[in-house]
Amino acid sequence: MNDQQLHAHLIGRQGSRRDLNTPVLVLDLDRLDRNIATMAGFAASHGLQLRPHAKTHKSVDIAKRQLAAGAIGLCCAKLGEAEALADGGITGLHITSPVVPAPAVERLAALNLRSAGLMTVVDNPDNARAIARAVERAGDATLSVIIDVDPGIHRTGVASADAAVELLDAIRALPALVYRGVQFYCGSHQHIHSYAEREAAMRERADYLRTVIAALTDAGGAPEIVTGGGTGTHRIDAGLGLFTELQVGSYVFMDDEYRACDLTGEEGAPIPFETSLMIDTCVISANTPGLFTLDAGIKSMATDGPLPTVETGASEEARFFLMGDEHGALMTQPGALALGDRISLRAPHCDPTVNLYDNYHAVRGQTLDAIWPVSGRGRSR
Repeated sequence: MNDQQLHAHLIGRQGSRRDLNTPVLVLDLDRLDRNIATMAGFAASHGLQLRPHAKTHKSVDIAKRQLAAGAIGLCCAKLGEAEALADGGITGLHITSPVVPAPAVERLAALNLRSAGLMTVVDNPDNARAIARAVERAGDATLSVIIDVDPGIHRTGVASADAAVELLDAIRALPALVYRGVQFYCGSHQHIHSYAEREAAMRERADYLRTVIAALTDAGGAPEIVTGGGTGTHRIDAGLGLFTELQVGSYVFMDDEYRACDLTGEEGAPIPFETSLMIDTCVISANTPGLFTLDAGIKSMATDGPLPTVETGASEEARFFLMGDEHGALMTQPGALALGDRISLRAPHCDPTVNLYDNYHAVRGQTLDAIWPVSGRGRSR
């Protein structure tokens, strides 16, 4: 049975969260909305546009809330995510990874005809030319492109200021493409735990970006848009005087990886965003003293980072560990839990955890409010 068949009758029923079949991905709407409002207010107060990253949530419903709060569009890591959001009426989409395979380039050109404000990154002149040819074949339209600048992790992006200028020249020779600016996303900096160390690393990278922007400006390509930043560095990004928009993503959920970081640089300051995404589980076996087996294992959560921690249902001191594909367990005081008890776990790494589920179960308090599809689930191409 699918989630609608299992749970639609619980929508609006007081206390119905407890009746959800587990494991289940639960989204606290009040916390989500506060997180969205907090980041929107931060960006506005610093004169920055907000183009949140949908790779975190892959959700048309959440994207609509972000747009309503003032976002100018959404970022998508992959073309498939952008197609899914466009199908849901989301505009102002920016694809943050190069689109290179020939079938994908054709899809990109087709998406451009039906998605207002679409942008994509390029980091290679040959790719720019291939995209331009596809755009021309698709119809009477132009596509906005952003030069992706490698921040030093060597994943994607032009590798030097000279390469950026070479790419700029290639783009300007293609009538089907419109150069809009640069992208600079320092992904490896987002989870540096110390604020001071993160800030120092970002300022060093910002100095490099300034050399790229200067070279582009000297070549007549001063960027209209400088897009990048992330949840871990957003406060630092705002003070660099470089970015025009932020690509923050995980702030909507605030997973355990970000909870471990000092996001403010202010001793004793509270975490500025709330945990809104949980995995609700159930104790299904309790025959060993102090060990309580849960119905959520490797298939229910991302396992590329720290193990999840307890949000509600058990002591904060309870320790979770995996017991295989289908099971996890909590170690805590003997007798602390009983068969059937509900445990809510904080998502350890939100993006890949979300991709394991078909739907969000959106709650207000302990009542199921809605069931939202993970619109872009599995859309990795």
